[in-house]
Amino acid sequence: MWVAFQATAVRSLRGAGEALHLAGPLATLLCGLYLPAALDLLIPLTFLGYGTAMLLVLRSGVDTMPRIRLESGDVPALVWRIIALTLIASAFIDVAVALVFLADLPHWQPWIVSGGSAGLLLTLGGLALSESLANGRERPVENRRETPLRDVDPVADAEMMVRLERLLTEQQLYLDPDLTLGRLSRRMGVPAKQLSTAINRSTGANVSRYVNRFRVERACECLLAGEAVTAAMLSSGFNTRSNFNREFRRITGKTPGNWRETAPGCRPQSPQE
Repeated sequence: MWVAFQATAVRSLRGAGEALHLAGPLATLLCGLYLPAALDLLIPLTFLGYGTAMLLVLRSGVDTMPRIRLESGDVPALVWRIIALTLIASAFIDVAVALVFLADLPHWQPWIVSGGSAGLLLTLGGLALSESLANGRERPVENRRETPLRDVDPVADAEMMVRLERLLTEQQLYLDPDLTLGRLSRRMGVPAKQLSTAINRSTGANVSRYVNRFRVERACECLLAGEAVTAAMLSSGFNTRSNFNREFRRITGKTPGNWRETAPGCRPQSPQE
């Protein structure tokens, strides 16, 4: 799960570094063969360690996941937090099973194992398949050397925001549904963390909310022009209806259909909707 989290949300896999994570399964295999009693400690510690590590990475929310599509909003961070908590809960279930065994209460073991483990596996499976966790397709971008991280500088933040807004509006990068923080930072030539921090300090929002505001404004223009809701969604950089509806409601307070009905001067919807 940790490798899936890294590859989907944080960074591309690196062969040598990721190979270290084989140590856990190998240690489990060896313990199963030569020291089975140690599994009661090793497995919970592994789940607890990886779950805690994921929560630590996610402390800053979606901005710590430069590979996630920005159209997904804050949902991916929430989903991965639930997955991390599920891993931690699994560790406690294993501990509970061991304690029940030590307390000589065997009739509780089937309930804990079947109920707890089945529920956790279903939760993990469902969340891992969430479309909000899909990362944007990597596309070639022009080679720009990233500037090193710097200390807080309000003037530099303001200059970066001007560059960012110009890049988004003139080249309309926000219309790309696969746009990610990583790709945006490469186009800017600055580290992803530096860019997301500048956006947060300047606007009070994370990078996903900042970019999605451009998209919703474009969708409103399309709706005013008489486009159908689906056409407006696709024309504004969203490719998932649930993400579009959620972000549109967050910014305008209304669903796209309700907004169009109450917007002054809105033309009739296109007949193809």
